Amino acid sequence: MTPVAHHTQSELDDLKAKAPLLVLDGVTKTFPGVKALDDVSFEVRHGEVHALLGENGAGKSTLMKVLAGNHQAERGQVHLEGEAIRVANPLEAKKRGIVLIHQELSLVPEMTVAENIFLGSLPTTALGIVNWRTLFDRAGRILDQLGCRFAASDKVDRLSIANRQMVEIARALVFTPKVVVFDEPTASLTDAEKVVLFDIIERLKEQDVGIVYISHRMDEIFRLSDRITVLRDGQVSGTLKTAETTEDEVTRLMIGRSLEGRPAAAPGAIGEVALELKGLSCGDLFRDVSFSLRRGEVVGMYGLIGAGRTEIAETIFGLRTPDAGEIRVHGEVVQIASPPDAIRHGIALAPESRKEQGLVLGMSCRDNMSLAQLEGVSATGWLDRGAEQAIYDEYAERLALKSPSWRTPVVNLSGGNQQKVVLGKWLSTRPEILIVDEPTRGIDVGSKSEIHALIRRLAASGIAVLVISSEMPEVLGVSDRILALYHGRLAAEFDAASVTEDALVQAISGM
Repeated sequence: MTPVAHHTQSELDDLKAKAPLLVLDGVTKTFPGVKALDDVSFEVRHGEVHALLGENGAGKSTLMKVLAGNHQAERGQVHLEGEAIRVANPLEAKKRGIVLIHQELSLVPEMTVAENIFLGSLPTTALGIVNWRTLFDRAGRILDQLGCRFAASDKVDRLSIANRQMVEIARALVFTPKVVVFDEPTASLTDAEKVVLFDIIERLKEQDVGIVYISHRMDEIFRLSDRITVLRDGQVSGTLKTAETTEDEVTRLMIGRSLEGRPAAAPGAIGEVALELKGLSCGDLFRDVSFSLRRGEVVGMYGLIGAGRTEIAETIFGLRTPDAGEIRVHGEVVQIASPPDAIRHGIALAPESRKEQGLVLGMSCRDNMSLAQLEGVSATGWLDRGAEQAIYDEYAERLALKSPSWRTPVVNLSGGNQQKVVLGKWLSTRPEILIVDEPTRGIDVGSKSEIHALIRRLAASGIAVLVISSEMPEVLGVSDRILALYHGRLAAEFDAASVTEDALVQAISGM
């Protein structure tokens, strides 16, 4: 056999391109009652960004957790640089150069940023004691590289979700990685932080690191990736060169059909004003905000993280107390001091974080759906299981909920179906005003389309809907009007049918 050293540089480059850095061959993984992965084969080349797509529950995260040692497959083999390996746990995976940046944050909130970054590999002195100075110096350099504005000595529990995600990303730079898996890395990041992340990915590519990129955001997939592999129901439905495919083709591989266009509102469906804010202010969070929301209308609220979008919604729902201004419901000034007050006035809020704020993950789908109206299903002091079941049956059918049973804990559902449970819980209160904050965060394109269609149907039925989103295509696609926020103030209002992306960007940037 001819020694590699005898090849020309061009031949070496060709060999590198042909020989995968990482191969998962015939991986099968089963959980009780579910075959999550069925004979899946997947490869990553040196210096390649390989996107892994699929609906929620298709098996993407499970496949990567097998690679990273979080799960053990029943069948299949992992090869790294041509060598068959068995990864028993995440620490062993990291030592081999395989780093998984989780979608679900895996940080220790009570520890500092530096301790989290170097968890499992803390620098020590000759006596085996943690060398704190070295720890904070190293962590500080990594944070500087990422452009982070928080300190290595800060406690993680004091950081925003976006900053916690940056700590997760910082972990990948501690080791000398061969393969880095990014699982929904931009779900909580600002636009500026996304630019930093994309620069990091380009630098990793230049160092011949293989990148697996999991995301539901097609613009990122087509910007970053070289190839795309699509999983569907735990099996590979196809691998495509990014430059030679389209979003529509990828979507068909994911869900077996093309997505429908924006559902139109019924002509003349928009009615009288249901909700009106006049000069509403809340400390430094937002000031002098005024707008109206009509029955049958979808109003989108768009702005950068920290612009005050969520805080306005929380104030309307009674989770925050305004210090100026007024809230009117159907023309009457109302005092909303708590969520029960909001519910009595016909207002419902599907919150930004469904797992932390919208659901009790260990409880069943049925029990979650009745949480917003326990008084109605326990008039005698005892839970009326029949009334709970009736709520579940009605909204599981209306929302096309995909769940094995009403008994299924919501933690076992896909992101899209979890969001349907949240919406079912609030729709069961028969609201006249519905606020949905980041309705499709972390949800696949098929489920996004379903949620968007549902929002339009709810508006067509006469509900006034306020949609808060950090995704411009979502706001443009689902809204009748768009409110642009900048630094806690209403910067502009647009007709969604005629506004341009440039105009929106300028408004939320204070331009």
